[in-house]
Amino acid sequence: MEHADTLEIFLVATPGLEAPLCAEAREKGFANVTAVPGGVNCRGTWSEVWRANLCLRGANKVLVRLGSFPAVHLAQLDKRARKFPWSQFLRPDVPVRVEATSRKSRIYHAGAARQRIERAITETLGVQVSPEASLRILLRIEKDICTFSVDTSGDPLHKRGHKPAVAKAPMRESMASMFLRECGFDGTEPVLDPMCGSGTFVIEAAEIALNLNPGRSRSFAFESLKTFDPAIWADMRAQHAPSEADVMFFGSDRNAGAVDASTSNAKCAGVASVTRFQTRSVSDIKPPTDRAGLVIINPPYGARIGDEKRLRSVYGTLGKVLTSKFSGWRVGLVTSNASLARSTRLPFLPAGPVVDHGGTKIRLYQTKPLA
Repeated sequence: MEHADTLEIFLVATPGLEAPLCAEAREKGFANVTAVPGGVNCRGTWSEVWRANLCLRGANKVLVRLGSFPAVHLAQLDKRARKFPWSQFLRPDVPVRVEATSRKSRIYHAGAARQRIERAITETLGVQVSPEASLRILLRIEKDICTFSVDTSGDPLHKRGHKPAVAKAPMRESMASMFLRECGFDGTEPVLDPMCGSGTFVIEAAEIALNLNPGRSRSFAFESLKTFDPAIWADMRAQHAPSEADVMFFGSDRNAGAVDASTSNAKCAGVASVTRFQTRSVSDIKPPTDRAGLVIINPPYGARIGDEKRLRSVYGTLGKVLTSKFSGWRVGLVTSNASLARSTRLPFLPAGPVVDHGGTKIRLYQTKPLA
């Protein structure tokens, strides 16, 4: 069910990673792409919405704007919500949950606004409203304009659907892929993560090199909208041909459990043939291949008091090993602590923007190829 007029699509970014998501969306051929705080705006048909969920690595969610109208009090909101063309988008048999926010508006009570929308949808369409429903309708009231959107993703997109084993404090897949992009990684050079945890950086790098769609293993909320066409979707998923990679991706960790988790995650993701993981402490790492590439690391940040002294020596060791053995390799290091980054003594370029990692403010520090 394609319409000639295009939809407003909003790609939700991790705060601080709007720029690489914008670059990715342009590179993947989306139209009218512009970065705004919190994400990226673009336009397209419903099939472009499905494609965004399937192929964008850096987006956390894909929201579609369904329409808007002005309302200055609840009775007006109620009346207009009942006239809204819900039946174009929603199926009577699929439950929904409604979430509302209000800013700088005369309708200031978001809870009351939400109840009006729930009633309007139930009474005009017979749709069941449930707080457990996986299909979310979002109402934003800003300066007396009410805007409805639908979350077409369902589970956040960093949940790729093929990664059971997670180490502690994992780097989200969507963030890892954007940090790889910020380091200039395009899939054609080797990557080493010497503190690989559950293998996120290594597996994302391998998937990029093999041109695998990040959403290939999972389902999405848009599949339960009235606008969904299973035949076009099946075709879109089948069209995609993976590439061959002539390069390998390496991870190591001193924790054998992390190495086991990484190995099984790589297998589930279908990238076992181009990834290698081994148990090794940072002081023992060496270039895993003759070709120089990218070393990317998300070391512990030391949120607890007393960690910092111990970590300073870990970062120091890391810096020494990289400086002495990794000539020609670039380094990308993600940390929340500038003084720990400095204790590596690596020749970092100016730090990247602040990125919000679940409430922790982290930044990417990177080098040019080491001398």
